[in-house]
Amino acid sequence: MDICEIVNQLRCEASERQISRDMQIDRRTVKRYREWAQEQGLLEGDLPGLEELQEMAVRSLTTTAPPQNISSVEPYREVVEKMVKAKVESAAIHERLKERGYTGSYSAVYRFVRRLKDQTPDAYVRVERDPGEEAQVDFGYAGRMIDPESGKLRKAWAFVMTLSWSRHQYVEFVWDQKVTTWLRLHRNAFEFFRGVPGRIVPDNLKAAIIRACWEDPQVQYSYRECAQHYGFRIAPCRPRTPEHKGKVEQGGVHYVKRNFLGGRQATTLQQANRDVLVWCHTTAGLRIHGTVKEKPLERFEQVEKAHLKSLPKTPYDLIVWKQVKVYRDCYVNFEGSYYSAPFRLIGQKLWLCAGSQQVRLFSQDYQLQATHERAHKPGQRQTNPMHLPPEKLPGLLLSREACLEEAYAIGLSTLEVARTLLEDPVLDRLPSVGRLLRLAKKWGPERLEAACRRALAHDDPAYKTVKRILMQGLDQTPERLPVVLPLASTFARSRDELMGALAEVEPWS
Repeated sequence: MDICEIVNQLRCEASERQISRDMQIDRRTVKRYREWAQEQGLLEGDLPGLEELQEMAVRSLTTTAPPQNISSVEPYREVVEKMVKAKVESAAIHERLKERGYTGSYSAVYRFVRRLKDQTPDAYVRVERDPGEEAQVDFGYAGRMIDPESGKLRKAWAFVMTLSWSRHQYVEFVWDQKVTTWLRLHRNAFEFFRGVPGRIVPDNLKAAIIRACWEDPQVQYSYRECAQHYGFRIAPCRPRTPEHKGKVEQGGVHYVKRNFLGGRQATTLQQANRDVLVWCHTTAGLRIHGTVKEKPLERFEQVEKAHLKSLPKTPYDLIVWKQVKVYRDCYVNFEGSYYSAPFRLIGQKLWLCAGSQQVRLFSQDYQLQATHERAHKPGQRQTNPMHLPPEKLPGLLLSREACLEEAYAIGLSTLEVARTLLEDPVLDRLPSVGRLLRLAKKWGPERLEAACRRALAHDDPAYKTVKRILMQGLDQTPERLPVVLPLASTFARSRDELMGALAEVEPWS
């Protein structure tokens, strides 16, 4: 308790009620201090110096000072300090103290906690950067905007990149916070500034930081490649400390919400992005900034622009790295499309590297395992037949046209058997034709052709028949042709002789 302050207020004839409110002490205590000051002659004449007044207070108050108001929470100070440090609310602190036997009121706990917080206010140090040294980035909820595809309102997000020295900023609205969106926004911002700052301070969102840790943050691999391409360093802020990027937190996202989005009617995302670029060059860029007291756009154009790194010759390809699993069907899933991987890797995790044109699959030690063209719509499959098990491949690649072409290459009899099977009006004989053609690998095309010729000769063009002919070697045995007798055209005897002979035959008895 500051006795000097109390004496000064008493000399100024402040009321006991006012002093009680300002000093947060009981009015009865103020009254006793007034009596003490009158006894010491401190309310009239010249006031002793500060050191002398303090010495008088120490000397006289040891025996005559009025009793101090001791909080009922004081015996629990150590416990309360720990909970206040852990940011536990006063109501919860009161409940925890009651469990320890505390019988005082919640108001006493509230006053005690408030005094503790007033005694140890948090101190902040403002950090300013040199021109071109740093930019801060952040996402913020931008409300709902019209989706032109559906015509309905949809949640939108505002991406803001603010240059730390000039406070010039780039703003763009998007539908999501995916890695590809995050990288594309960086590319657009660098092209807007026509240069690259020395380092970027992002928040700990998953598109940038996989593992949010102050000592050793784990950067998203795609974001790492983007940084290497443009030549900037990544400096993520401490988790749950937005004040580490206050230039974009308050002067960026919040400013966009209050100024550009404030009171604005819902428009399409495309229209909002066109309007916000104008806003960045006019309203935001030409205002007198509250901290630097200058116009951000002028500071950028006159000074900071020359300190940015030059853009690379080619823009970043928006490569995305993601860990994927090879499923039992020999495919990995990425953004709703499927890419084949060698069947020996089933159950393993691979690194998928997706660019705008290609998708590559790497093992955990970054050995290339597969390369595919990028699928452009969900559900599409990109398949390399060499990735599939050999015993499963024939059935997968089977088609009517391919079977007829292969049968024609073997011979006309084989083609006729295949065509007959495929023309079955009821059953799908394509698998049977595939098995028929595979007989050529075991027995040879010449023998298969001979077996089909024999099956056709017996009017039995079935797969089982052809296979049995080959297994029994009948295709290599000369076939016996049936003896065909000529039809009789005349009788050897006359009709009268025939009828006479029949007349002599006695009937059955």
